Amino acid sequence: MSKTIFVLNGPNLNALGKREPGIYGGKTLADIEADCIAAGLELGFTVDFRQTNHEGMLVDWLHEAGEKAVGVAINAGAYTHTSIALHDAIRAIGVPVVEVHISNVHAREEFRHTSMIAPAAKGVICGFGPHSYILALHALKNITQ
Repeated sequence: MSKTIFVLNGPNLNALGKREPGIYGGKTLADIEADCIAAGLELGFTVDFRQTNHEGMLVDWLHEAGEKAVGVAINAGAYTHTSIALHDAIRAIGVPVVEVHISNVHAREEFRHTSMIAPAAKGVICGFGPHSYILALHALKNITQ
């Protein structure tokens, strides 16, 4: 039986492929999902890939992951920089969480330099384009064995 990793995506990530391609590239979220599912299979995971524009839904999914998953990769989008609720949800679940960003948030606007969720996460991967997700899956494989 395969282990499950949740890959959670926050606001505006549904617009990938058309939203600021100079920053985020040309891949759509569906392309990234397909890449994650394929990588997950190679790593021995089932990937449960989700996106919402609503903070409370991300909190609910984190709670669900605490019951059903061995780990979580989360790109919380703008909520990364504002959400104490996501920070608290990550701390409340008993599975490792890796924060993911497509762009290098530290090379962008100053308000993006602070993450509210990083202190609760096992680690942060940013700046490697859509491949950041694959790196997060590898990190989760490494820390869940």
